[in-house]
Amino acid sequence: QVQLVESGGRLVQAGGSVRLSCAASTSTFSRLAMGWFRQAPGKEREFVAAISRNGDTTNYADSVKGRFTISRDNANNMVYLQMNSLKPEDTAVYYCAARFTVTVNYYSLVSQYNYWGQGTQVTVSS
Repeated sequence: QVQLVESGGRLVQAGGSVRLSCAASTSTFSRLAMGWFRQAPGKEREFVAAISRNGDTTNYADSVKGRFTISRDNANNMVYLQMNSLKPEDTAVYYCAARFTVTVNYYSLVSQYNYWGQGTQVTVSS
């Protein structure tokens, strides 16, 4: 079982930056592929960014490429999402997700993840 706890969400003005953190409670963090997803009111949960278990490969939604960066610290069971140049349309609840894998792939679909955090709210004002 893996527990994920997100933090760092807040109210920020357009053009600003926010760094989200996700702490994983597991002794096998390096076996987990990780991802960030978001869900705005009235919309489906959507992919934001993903990172492989060893951190060597990443993937981003087109809407955040060049603005967001996903990273991980396997020594401390943490994954991060650095969000720059924020836009009002980035407003959503952001979720951390994890899945065990034996490969070094990343995963970009909601259905590919087994473990989810409770979410953290990011609000971008115009």
